[in-house]
Amino acid sequence: MQLLSLQAGRLLVDLAPEAGGSIARFVVLGGGNAASDALRPATEAALASGTGKDSACYPLVPFSNRIANGRLLFGDEQIHVPLNWPGVPHPMHGDGWSQAWTVVGRDARSAELMYEHDGRSGWPFRYRARQTFVLDETGLVAGMSIENLEDRDVPAGLGLHPYFPCDAETELTCRLRGVWETDAEVLPLNHVPVPLAWDFSQGRRVEGLGLDHCFDGWDGRATIAWPRRGMRLELSATEAFRHLVIYVPDGQTFFCIEPVSHANGAVGSTRLAAGMTLAGEIAFRLSFS
Repeated sequence: MQLLSLQAGRLLVDLAPEAGGSIARFVVLGGGNAASDALRPATEAALASGTGKDSACYPLVPFSNRIANGRLLFGDEQIHVPLNWPGVPHPMHGDGWSQAWTVVGRDARSAELMYEHDGRSGWPFRYRARQTFVLDETGLVAGMSIENLEDRDVPAGLGLHPYFPCDAETELTCRLRGVWETDAEVLPLNHVPVPLAWDFSQGRRVEGLGLDHCFDGWDGRATIAWPRRGMRLELSATEAFRHLVIYVPDGQTFFCIEPVSHANGAVGSTRLAAGMTLAGEIAFRLSFS
């Protein structure tokens, strides 16, 4: 697996275009062999899989999360989406994470990747997805877009799935209005106001919350703090991303906050016209104490 490396000052990003257009590593370099991970690094085995699902971060295109039983209602049309994720009985997270992406541009601090989908397998519509990565001494900006290559309206969405290191003191701060309760298969049920137990507006520790839920009413800003490491990450997203999936699995040393363009299972309520493009940016800015 050939990695594409970007570096700006102490910050280093390794991209894995052949493994789902994913980020393999985002790290702050220190003196000697010291380093601090801003994202959970991918293992060699994860990269060798040729997919991004166990990477540091991978793209969600053309939809985020699960489509119940692969049946998607788009207007009066019912669309079938085949299973695509090992061990999950519903198609999940689109095509991009499992495909090789083409490098269409790069320099020491930036890169552009592209994936073109022919619609013959997986998602039944043609599209062109792009990712841009721009690194400077303060952080990383990831741009995403999806262009509809069909001559008709289609459903389409975007998202990013970063994995952040998590210890007992890791804190998340963000403002959210509502959340979807889920069933045992993590499919959305009822939409309710955010309960006090999941209110991150004043900041709270994430370990042990056991979340895997989609929130809405997000203002596009979130802060992660790692007090033991003296590091903070400010995450910001443009208007295309106003939903946030928070995933805190039990017993793991990572958690995810995923900026996405639509609610879980609701890509059928989106509409991208023929030849049009949906695009946005997500920034990861680091600071230290």
